[in-house]
Amino acid sequence: MSRDREDVLAANAAFYAAFGSGDMDAMAEIWAETGPVACLHPGAPLLVGRDPVLNSWSHILGASEMPEIACFEPHAHLMGHSAFVTCYERLGGVGGAVLIATNIFIRKNDRWRMSHHHASPAAVAPPERAGDAKPTVLH
Repeated sequence: MSRDREDVLAANAAFYAAFGSGDMDAMAEIWAETGPVACLHPGAPLLVGRDPVLNSWSHILGASEMPEIACFEPHAHLMGHSAFVTCYERLGGVGGAVLIATNIFIRKNDRWRMSHHHASPAAVAPPERAGDAKPTVLH
């Protein structure tokens, strides 16, 4: 695996770690400070710009009851100074809702920062091998 691919997957894992632990400071550190930033939470309107996106995460992470979140089957796709990760998200532990996510990253100063997150309910169950895999619980 290439160093860039490892670094993108590490940035993706840091996003889910911040999400799962409710760490707003870590979440803010993950998102790009310059360039385009957008986010599409399931069932919510499109958010454009760093401030609206971070405000949405502040509300989500500040909720009194956050579900357990797990990311599994992440795949990094590199395109020069940008990359995207496709993965499944499981909310609420085994048997919980399964979403499909795309996370877009841009490289700034040799560091991968998130530019876009989009999660939607999975229309079909993940492949059998994904269902058998033990997701990394990040909460």
